Amino acid sequence: MKTPVAQSVLGMLLVRTALLATLWWALAGGTAWAFGAPVVLLALGSSFVLQPTRRARLRPLALVGFAGFFVRRSLRAGIDVAWRALSPHLPLVPATIEYHLRLPSGPSQVFLANTLSLLPGTLSVDLRGDALEVHVLDERLPIEQELSAAEARVAALFGQALNDLPAATATAETRGTTTAHRD
Repeated sequence: MKTPVAQSVLGMLLVRTALLATLWWALAGGTAWAFGAPVVLLALGSSFVLQPTRRARLRPLALVGFAGFFVRRSLRAGIDVAWRALSPHLPLVPATIEYHLRLPSGPSQVFLANTLSLLPGTLSVDLRGDALEVHVLDERLPIEQELSAAEARVAALFGQALNDLPAATATAETRGTTTAHRD
């Protein structure tokens, strides 16, 4: 008879393997498994070294909502980035802002940082404590509202409540300081 710990580890192993294999399949278009299988196994081993026992529970219905949110934001941001790239005036005002996270520390913060890096026009630069440094293509856009909306979706996905902290500190008064600065 397997112990609850062994069952939990086996469950995490199966879930992580399935997620990583699905990710490889999506990125490689279902091909290149001779290279992909070792990459998936290496990523799987690394995942257990980097996060051995913590288990994040995702809410299935919230996952469907998050997927829709992510696809909509990706398309909208992708169109915006393409427009900027093709515009003869290249309307960019790049900046790095510090966003104070309201999510509890742990997997949900890492998930948010990784999600933002996948969205066109944003790149997570650093995660220190409850501060996430994000590079954006245009600081004139409502970045704080976008980050706050993404954070709320991630909180719902993980079934977590957001802390009562100010959402972001990149305001007109703080530009040029360590909190937000132009590139």
